[in-house]
Amino acid sequence: MSDNHDTVAVEEETEVHFEPIVKLEAVQVKTHEEEEDSIFKMRAKLFRFVKESNEWKERGTGDVRLMQHKETKKIRLLMRRDQTLKICANHYVTADMTLTPNVGSDRSWVWNVTADSSDECSGPQTLAIRLANPDNAAIFKEEFEKAQKNNVELKAASEDKEEEKEDAKEEEKDAEEKKEEAKEEKEEETKEEKKEESA
Repeated sequence: MSDNHDTVAVEEETEVHFEPIVKLEAVQVKTHEEEEDSIFKMRAKLFRFVKESNEWKERGTGDVRLMQHKETKKIRLLMRRDQTLKICANHYVTADMTLTPNVGSDRSWVWNVTADSSDECSGPQTLAIRLANPDNAAIFKEEFEKAQKNNVELKAASEDKEEEKEDAKEEEKDAEEKKEEAKEEKEEETKEEKKEESA
């Protein structure tokens, strides 16, 4: 009887090893955040207003962040859901956005977005964000408005640059026209001189 127990123990110890049929290579996933710095981060819950059913629908809970591009310095609001990391808010903070208090809450803000490009839906949206407490809501509003001011100033600066470029083009065009006029005048003078000489 002891012999049987020994053979069973030996059988249990045998190790089985299978080689995988398909070998998967590690894939580098781009988040499109590589060129940006996170300048603000806070836990929040995001909602989207659905006009068809006239109700607020939860979009996700996670960290709401303000991301500043390293080169252009433009700031966008980005929010990813916990665990899945799916994007539930993604838009630039523009001058036409106004944070208004959500009715009956001192820790929630509502604003309109003309172009939100999150995973589920893009285009114009009415969004609401709920933060942990009134203090966090006040900090969020302050940071949001700072980002807004930054983007407005950047836009104004780029428009000034465009105007300067246009002015420079105009000046260049004027200079070219004057050159052409002077050239034509000189040619006319030369023709007149030749006529006088032949007469």
